[in-house]
Order: sequence, then C-alpha cells, then structure tokens
Amino acid sequence: MVESNPGSWTESTSGRERVRHVVELLDKPTPVQEIADQADVSRATADDELQRLESDDWVTETTVDGTKAYDLNPVRMLFDEVTDLIETHSRDKLESRLTELKEEQEELVSEHDVSSLGEFRQQLAADEFSAAELRERRNVIATWETINTELGLVRHALQLYDDVIELSSTRTDSPSTLA
Repeated sequence: MVESNPGSWTESTSGRERVRHVVELLDKPTPVQEIADQADVSRATADDELQRLESDDWVTETTVDGTKAYDLNPVRMLFDEVTDLIETHSRDKLESRLTELKEEQEELVSEHDVSSLGEFRQQLAADEFSAAELRERRNVIATWETINTELGLVRHALQLYDDVIELSSTRTDSPSTLA
C-alpha cells in the first residue's frame, strides 16, 4: 500500500486552484494539456478553468504548434505590476526610484558613449568583438532592457498614482487575484 503525502498539493488544493497556480507561473504560451499535466488535473478541468480565466482577462488564448494554448494577459500583468508598485510604495519613493533608474540609464549612456540602447545594439552588429566582449555587451543589453522596463513601470505608476489611491480608498475588499 502506498502512503499518501498529506502535504501534497492535490490534497490541499482544488484542481481549479492548481490550474490557477500553474497559470501564474507561465512564462510563455503553454498548451492546455501541459497546463493540465502540471496541475495534475484532467484536460477538461484545465480547459474549463482556462476559459473562465480568459473571460476574466487573466489569460489569452493562442496556439502553439497548432494546439490550443494559453498565456498570461500582458495588459493585465502590466496593470497588476503598476498597481502593486502604487500599493507598496509612496509617491516620494516612486519619484526617488525614477531618479535612480534615470541615473543608471545615464551611466550606461556615458560609459558606452552612445545615446540609446538602439545605438548600442547597432554597434554589436557593426563592430568586431571577441566572444568575451560579446557576452559582456549582451549583459549590458539585458541590464539596459531591465532598467527601461522598470522606468516604464515607475512612470506609469506615477501617472496613475492619485487615481489608484483614490479608487482604492473607496474599496473595502482586497485587490483582485487569480485565487
């Protein structure tokens, strides 16, 4: 006789909850069957929950190799990240972070004697670099992209700050989640 693991997530969470948990961790469009397998549910259960999540704008339906798949809704993710920044940081803290990020961006511009990430990338194709130099430049590109992404999020948070705070103060329930 096989002993069941009392801490197993199949015993402590419903199938629908497991599908939502798997969806929260998606980093690319994923076929329904793969989501079902990861959530340890039937394909029908996964498909039903994914359709519900799609109607709630949590995921978008797509195809992968001709198979029905789902991915996190990028618009919803953006709004969730911006809302989270607003809820966890004061306006002053966000303004300070914006300054820090701009300083980091300006340091990259100065250090690499370019005016933008696009110009830096053009140098990658135009100049001859060793493998080590190419790896270093790829790291700089990744850093620069991260800074640009965070700058955008912080700017959005500052633009929406007053509206989100005002709307949040009139609510008594918690922010929406997949759960």
